[in-house]
Amino acid sequence: MNLVMLITVFVLAIFVGVEIITKVPPTLHTPLMSGSNAISGITIIGALLVAGAVSNPARTILGVIAVIMAMINVVGGFMVTDRMLQMFRKKDVKEA
Repeated sequence: MNLVMLITVFVLAIFVGVEIITKVPPTLHTPLMSGSNAISGITIIGALLVAGAVSNPARTILGVIAVIMAMINVVGGFMVTDRMLQMFRKKDVKEA
């Protein structure tokens, strides 16, 4: 594939992703985020394998960047999931 075709697919994927995410109701965000975190965990394993298995320095650097990006995704996903779950917790009512 040539570079123009890859960039076109990437840009279209961004637009489709934004459209799908904005249409998800708030009650489904928590289950979707937990599934996304599981997939990101698999991505981290793959990125670690790529970073450690190649002898080419450029590929190793790309593997390390992939690990960093996947870790940011997992941490952000857990933060969003925790925030969504806090919305469903009962607030403590202090009686006087």
